[in-house]
Amino acid sequence: QVQLVESGGGLVQPGGSLRLSCAASGSILRIAAMGWYRQAPGKQREYVAGITSGGRTNYIDSVKGRFTISRDNAKNTVYLEMNSLKPEDTAVYYCNGHGIVPGTRDPYDYWGQGTQVTVSS
Repeated sequence: QVQLVESGGGLVQPGGSLRLSCAASGSILRIAAMGWYRQAPGKQREYVAGITSGGRTNYIDSVKGRFTISRDNAKNTVYLEMNSLKPEDTAVYYCNGHGIVPGTRDPYDYWGQGTQVTVSS
């Protein structure tokens, strides 16, 4: 029942920065974790970073020290600040919400439509 919309992608040179935004149609307070995934052409979609409702963050090793995930609950928005971008960061980036359906044991995942990030000189 929550819709996610990503924005902020674009074309940048290696070493540049971008800030991605994920706007939710409803409250994200009851979603256990929000995160970002990415998918390059011909590759599987991979997890990049996540943040729990309590504010704990996780990152894959390749982006540690370069990417920062954050959330603004009042705006129902999650951000991904990307610095020191590399060509291998090129991919479509997707926003994700993961949790358990209230009153059940059923897991759920919400997905945005994706935003393109291209890192090239």
